[in-house]
Amino acid sequence: MEYEKIAQEILTNIGGTENIKHFTHCATRLRLTLYDNQKPDEDKIKAIDGVVGVANQGGQFQIIIGNDVKYVYKALQGIADTSNDNSSQESTEEKSVVNRILDTIAGIFVPIVPALAGSGMLKALLAIAALFGWISTEGQTYQILDFVSDAIFYFLPMLLAHSASVKFGTNPYLSITIGGILLHPSFTAMIETARETGTGIQLFGLPVTPAEYGSSVIPIILIIWFMSFVEPAVDKIVPKVTRIFGTPLITLFIVAPVALIIIGPLGTFLGDGLASGIEWLNGYASWLIPMIVGTFTPLLVMVGMHYALISIGINSLAASGFDTVAGPGMIVSNIAQGGAVLAVAIRTKNNQLRSLGISTGFSALLGITEPALYGINLPYRKPLISSMVGGGLGGLFLGIMNVGRFQQVPPGLLGLPSFIGEEGFSNLTYTVIGLVISFVAAFITQLFLGIDDHGETIVDDDSSSEDTSSEEPSAIDHQPQTISSPIDGEVVPLNQVNDEAFAQGLLGQGVAVLPTNGKIYAPIDGTVSAFLDSKHAIGIIGEDGAELLIHCGLDKVSLEGEGFTAYIQQGDKVKKGDLLLEMDIDFITSKGLDTTTPILITNSNEFRTIIPVEKNEVHVGEELIEISKGE
Repeated sequence: MEYEKIAQEILTNIGGTENIKHFTHCATRLRLTLYDNQKPDEDKIKAIDGVVGVANQGGQFQIIIGNDVKYVYKALQGIADTSNDNSSQESTEEKSVVNRILDTIAGIFVPIVPALAGSGMLKALLAIAALFGWISTEGQTYQILDFVSDAIFYFLPMLLAHSASVKFGTNPYLSITIGGILLHPSFTAMIETARETGTGIQLFGLPVTPAEYGSSVIPIILIIWFMSFVEPAVDKIVPKVTRIFGTPLITLFIVAPVALIIIGPLGTFLGDGLASGIEWLNGYASWLIPMIVGTFTPLLVMVGMHYALISIGINSLAASGFDTVAGPGMIVSNIAQGGAVLAVAIRTKNNQLRSLGISTGFSALLGITEPALYGINLPYRKPLISSMVGGGLGGLFLGIMNVGRFQQVPPGLLGLPSFIGEEGFSNLTYTVIGLVISFVAAFITQLFLGIDDHGETIVDDDSSSEDTSSEEPSAIDHQPQTISSPIDGEVVPLNQVNDEAFAQGLLGQGVAVLPTNGKIYAPIDGTVSAFLDSKHAIGIIGEDGAELLIHCGLDKVSLEGEGFTAYIQQGDKVKKGDLLLEMDIDFITSKGLDTTTPILITNSNEFRTIIPVEKNEVHVGEELIEISKGE
């Protein structure tokens, strides 16, 4: 690879040296802060041999290179005549309002989705058991399981307080305390008394609105956002010697009254207003929202806007116990994507594409659409059109029948119990009919449109659907290989990572983990091929040829290695289970940074299948990804 040529082409197409304020690099991409972000010709940059893609995030123009980024960076240093060279200074240019809102929503809601899904599924199964008479609603077993499944929903403000604190950069434990204030039994009792007697509640002589905050969403987010301005301002004026108790004391004294008197009631009003607006729209044109969501969910997933829908759905569940916004449209969209790629599997003459269509199709039916979306639907386009047609028709039917879900669970076949209500199975029946419509419509549309495969392969640029080589693959190529998890935590599908390059698979296929502790271990035997000074990314070449990237969190370059303790260096031989790195999760989250850790196969094109594990949690040493080169 001619790095000087790549660097020169990049420089030419970003507007020249005069458009560069400063630039640096991380494990996989060049990060440039430009004077004018409109000057770069993105199409020409993407077409440069050696460039994987581009992303324009947080005021930085990012050019995704892959493992060779450090060489391109050095080449660019040699030709870019700028005095700001490799400064890691952050751009003061702000994100657009829309991007900031979407980024905030994703950062707040994604961490709590597994807990919501688990509790929601338990609640749905409990409803089924009660409907069939398998369990008595009067018994203590039912009552205990009921509050076990309901706990997360009632205490939702406290969970949101923590994830919002990470996003807004406040003290997480102080934020949780604020959430606890809204739900405190004494405050709840005061509210009940005020409503029963008609008397008011006052704090410092000011009226406190008797609002219920259990299961609420918007109030706590607004409160923690307000706290993000108060806490640092207080921290600046409190003497250092008393800061450990002075800052939280004054912050609580300011935030709690404002929360109870102003922001909490305002947030409740906004949440109720949103729920009322959705209810009105459903009464006026119930078919509209599910049809739109069913049609455009694949596109929303690509840009991360589906998180906004999820948050609205959660708010609807909290307000009315019934979600017609996210649940119905997303489930028919996922089923439609499954139908489209399964039709591709039937129609194509390409053996690898057929195999990929079958595996990703069944995954999509279960609600895991990333392999289908990025493996087939987007690259081949016609399956994307087919899935949008199927999702739209299925959503239209569900909207006409006013179908909704009663719990927050992943939108796939396994989530069908969430569509069972206390009234019976009519809602579920209509849901199943809608899924059949979406699947059949997408399947037939794709059969009609066909697939322009021309014998192409999906993951190996050097192969074709016909075997033109007499060389037999080795036995080891036929054997699936396991990549174990390097860290404990919650499994996050790659398309849910809050970074476009990772989410679209531009740097390779794999999966991410939201860590519960900061110790990173070697997932395979191999050699440390890359380890940056910032310590947040490790490249390992396995003995079997797999090239792994462990990217410890997102946008960590600005920390310049702070918060990380390394136990290896580039060139070291490592064995599976060796301790590689330790990151201080509390320190990193206190900086408002995301600790989600993608684990990628950067040479994905050399593998026929890359299958992430399908479970919510994983521990060090457990299977995380299965890869295979053979037939």
